[in-house]
Amino acid sequence: MKTTLKTFACGVSACLFFTGCGRAPAINILGSFFPAWMICLTAGVVLAFVARIILLRYRLETEVGPLALFYPCVVILTTCLLWLIFFR
Repeated sequence: MKTTLKTFACGVSACLFFTGCGRAPAINILGSFFPAWMICLTAGVVLAFVARIILLRYRLETEVGPLALFYPCVVILTTCLLWLIFFR
């Protein structure tokens, strides 16, 4: 009796945990599927370069603090925002 109950509990918990594995967001590019986070990360890096160019053009890069911390934060911010806008 306890074995049956334990098997049932394992089956139910497996079903609950595997519901998140239903669909992985992927983008079809020339017949190859890429994870959506990879596309968002690439766009985030490109947008960080655009932000750097804008800051250099207006001579504001000296005002943003430690650059080694600022630009990775810009990449993370833009990556997460793109993920939320397009995939959530």
